[in-house]
Amino acid sequence: MNKKTVLKLIAPFLALAICLSACGDPHKGQVQVNDGTGLVWITPEAGVPVSTLTQSDFSLDEDGEPAYKGETFTVMKGIDVSYYQGEIDWEKVAADGIEFAFIRCGYRGYTEGALKPDEQFENNITGALKAGVKVGVYFFSQAVTAEEGREEAEYVLKLIAPYKVTMPVVFDWERIDGQTDARTNGLASDVLTDCAAAFCEAVKAGGYTPAVYFYPNTGYYGFELSKLTDYMFWLGRPGSYPDFYYAHAVWQYDFEGKVDGIKGNADMDMYFTPVQK
Repeated sequence: MNKKTVLKLIAPFLALAICLSACGDPHKGQVQVNDGTGLVWITPEAGVPVSTLTQSDFSLDEDGEPAYKGETFTVMKGIDVSYYQGEIDWEKVAADGIEFAFIRCGYRGYTEGALKPDEQFENNITGALKAGVKVGVYFFSQAVTAEEGREEAEYVLKLIAPYKVTMPVVFDWERIDGQTDARTNGLASDVLTDCAAAFCEAVKAGGYTPAVYFYPNTGYYGFELSKLTDYMFWLGRPGSYPDFYYAHAVWQYDFEGKVDGIKGNADMDMYFTPVQK
């Protein structure tokens, strides 16, 4: 191979090297994450704690479920349920190793915006508490203003007042895919963040622990998480380990779990508590 041919072959690589040298790293200051659609580069939000959970902290148990084997956290196993699960035998649920449950207490309609209780809320919360399962609740929000976020929290506080709720009270706002008439379509991230903060502040004022639920995509692009660091994060991300960049206390790892006492599928969760040193 003559010198001229070699130069032709290496010319593109030399050009790339010169460009990188001149332009610098195009992803400087960024991190690569999976946002639910694939690997992308993001610029981390300042002031948001980074997750310390890694793939090496998890293994699959004999049933194929992820199990935490690290030493930084203690872990509780739980579920989250609503009227979609129908009537639940909570004694069997508890006997199957479920330690806590997030129970949907209500929701806001995605078109008309009315507040309504979950049809199975009272049955679920009374049954869970009687069986010795720790209880938190979540509200399916479709708030479009901070005032509506506060309204939802006040509605939740009234619903849970008669019960012993020791786990977090959660703001669960989700985009309604495929519904062109959903009232939340196109809601800006700063407005959504204000809705979540208003909900959480009202919950905190009521004496409960507030939390915010999200899928990776909404966590990265929907919320301004730097403005929500006073509240607990709950990640919905099925998989073998939680690969979300930011720290979160709860991980929803399966949408199709099987639990004794529930006829259909159940969402499965882990609750991480830092080990005190």
